[in-house]
Amino acid sequence: MKFYIATDHAGVDLKDYTVELLMEKGHEVIDLGPFDKERVDYPDYAIKVCRAVLDDKESQGILICGSGIGMSMAANRHSGIRAALCHDAYSATVARGHNDANVLCFGERIVGKGVAESIIDAWCAGSFEGGRHIQRVAKIEAIHA
Repeated sequence: MKFYIATDHAGVDLKDYTVELLMEKGHEVIDLGPFDKERVDYPDYAIKVCRAVLDDKESQGILICGSGIGMSMAANRHSGIRAALCHDAYSATVARGHNDANVLCFGERIVGKGVAESIIDAWCAGSFEGGRHIQRVAKIEAIHA
């Protein structure tokens, strides 16, 4: 898989770990920053990842911040992005299988390295189930409120 990844200042350590982990597992990773812990605004980095994922339809995105909440909210403002805030492997599995999620979000202050690895493994192993979920994802995509 190809991943675009970014964080804000509160997730730099877990982002760096995640980049290394994904590369060790044979995935292509494009790190969109930041590369230090100076304060930045998470929406700026959510935009970078979402634009990259929308331009590269075969890719996935990963967004990390302190809690993952702000990143997931910012990401889901983009039409065509289905960002899922995951705190465990089960939520990652369901996000991929039922919601055809294309951006994974989690928080460094909530998820440790071991849990992050289990989330990423579940995300990578999952795929959209289609079937009854197609209609539901289409309804999400049709929302322009």
